[in-house]
Amino acid sequence: MAEEIKKTLHNHLLALKNDERVFENAFQGVSRMILDSEIEKVVVNGKTTYDFKIFRSGKKHIIGMYDEINSFVSYVKDAAEGGSSKEMAYVLVGEPGNGKTFFVEYVSRLYREFLTNDRNRKYSFRFVGLDKIGSYGKITSIESQTYEDPAVLGMNLLESVDESRGYLERKVGFSEAQLQEMYENYRPLGACSGYIWQEIREKCNGRIVDMLKHIEIFPVPLTESLGTITGKYPAKDKITSSAVDLLGEESIQRLLHITDTNNPYRFDLRRGALARVAGGGIHFSDEMFKNKKDLVQVYLGVIQNRTIEIDGFKWPIDTLIVATSNNSEFNRFLAEKEEAPIVDRCRISYISHNTNYLLQKELTQYAIGSESKTTLTREKLHQDPNLNYAASVAAVLTRLPHSEKLTPIETMKLAAGEVAGEKSIKALAEVIDTLSQDTDITNRFGQKGLGQRNLGRAVQLMVESSETNEGECMFAYDVFKTIERVILDYVNDNNDRAKYLEDLKTARGLYRERIMTEMFNAYMDEPQAIRKDVMSYVNMIIGIDAEQLGPDKMWKYKDPQTGELRALKVDERFIKSIESRLQLKTDEQRETFRTSIRKIYGQKISLDPNYDFMDNLELVKAVTDVRLKSDIAGAGSLIGALANRTNEENQKLYDRMIDIMLNKLGYCRTCAQKTIEYFCTQEDES
Repeated sequence: MAEEIKKTLHNHLLALKNDERVFENAFQGVSRMILDSEIEKVVVNGKTTYDFKIFRSGKKHIIGMYDEINSFVSYVKDAAEGGSSKEMAYVLVGEPGNGKTFFVEYVSRLYREFLTNDRNRKYSFRFVGLDKIGSYGKITSIESQTYEDPAVLGMNLLESVDESRGYLERKVGFSEAQLQEMYENYRPLGACSGYIWQEIREKCNGRIVDMLKHIEIFPVPLTESLGTITGKYPAKDKITSSAVDLLGEESIQRLLHITDTNNPYRFDLRRGALARVAGGGIHFSDEMFKNKKDLVQVYLGVIQNRTIEIDGFKWPIDTLIVATSNNSEFNRFLAEKEEAPIVDRCRISYISHNTNYLLQKELTQYAIGSESKTTLTREKLHQDPNLNYAASVAAVLTRLPHSEKLTPIETMKLAAGEVAGEKSIKALAEVIDTLSQDTDITNRFGQKGLGQRNLGRAVQLMVESSETNEGECMFAYDVFKTIERVILDYVNDNNDRAKYLEDLKTARGLYRERIMTEMFNAYMDEPQAIRKDVMSYVNMIIGIDAEQLGPDKMWKYKDPQTGELRALKVDERFIKSIESRLQLKTDEQRETFRTSIRKIYGQKISLDPNYDFMDNLELVKAVTDVRLKSDIAGAGSLIGALANRTNEENQKLYDRMIDIMLNKLGYCRTCAQKTIEYFCTQEDES
């Protein structure tokens, strides 16, 4: 009996009054879910924006997309507050493989998890005991086809809205403020619910106590595969798709039971995708503009009026409509001028590729896969420690437009929030602003480039190659060959192809720099050797003008990381050799460079005591060159010693470096040997 009481409308309304359950529309639910999470301020491409932590949780979460997420959140928030957005659909437009579908499905999953909380759970009602009504044959119970909230029934309980409001105030005890909030989401009952409720009213002679015996409350199922609460409608071909897939159709099965032909329950709305998400859910229309015109026209009505309409019958729905489209389909649709009303009712968000190479490392890891890989003969497949870096840099460079103000490397570093020599983040912001004026969306910042799927293809090609399987290792340099293959096979536009191949050359140069650093670290038997030398140079140029610098050139300073006092010998020969590598010939040039380094040091250290200048590629390259090209055991240079292993001393050096690479730097024998081999060639030297 207690279970029966739980299912009554009165009990549900009491739970609403006591704030044990909530009645809110889809926009309010999604908005509350996002805004209740942790929010952080971040700087992206020189502009301050917000980072909503709810999108960054879980094993496979959303990476980057800061502006796009902010746009989505402000759209949902505006709709939740009754703004014009509530009569619009949210459409994500962009290149294939940049995470549009993943974003929508991620939001849907978050929303389903949010609704599993007892207070947030969605409820609906069913009519029971219909065999006593008389015109339903063997149909004894009917669920609300659009999963209407019991509160909607409560607001339409009696014949007029005012009577229902008075009843809720008297019998349930809602306050005026609660009713005010509730009636902001007022909507009439759907055609079939309203019709059945009227029939019940007539049968019970308007006695509300008897009428309520025919109502039972139930929680809306959250199973993803049922398409309730969050449902997806993928674009189908022109022959098989029809409005029925969205709206539903007349059910022959029901007509066999229902004797009253005027009853709107003869239409089966759950046959369509919209009715199942109509009770405060999210409807996801994948590749919306691929649908044929008449289906997009159906969306037009649904978006504007938020109703399902069949043969003059109306069912109000409460749904957040999110759609995706690729650039080419969307542009084709825009070209047809008569379709303007649809686009007018859409909030368009242009989704760019990820342009931050540091964030790309996580996306590249998704493409490589988290499971441990094996060769075709089931042997364990090793991953070169430089593989992720090489693939990430190559992918990101193709997404960055070439500009006269910045070199590709400067653009890449600034987009990742790093130092790019003299160039400031302001220069990047100017480039982005200029590009955003272009009417062709694909020319804007980050809109073109190799997507995540192309990166995945490159990794697949790499894993299936005989070299990878023979060596039982995914050697980093091989990824450039497979990305080149993907560019040649999958990029159709000649200009794009030429640009991407040029970017690939730049990526190879960056890989070369990284290998130089790695080899020096291996030679020094110290994973952080270059970092220490870079910081030594920085500290030396700060200490060189210090008043307390004695004739022995010893300078004492406080380490910002540990707070301890350190002593450092200022080696002017070391400083000058690095500066000559940086092509700084005159004293003025040297002083200007030193001042810029000191300035960066002053700005960065106060915010991040662990800042180490390793993002300053020119400086790192100069330090590496100085240390690598200086005499090593009389062999001329490290490259010479490793390339010419005819004498015992050089062989010992080679063996020692291989040993360090295997045991300390994460290499396997294959990639250690191949990396040293590559290091000894002149390939990709800038």
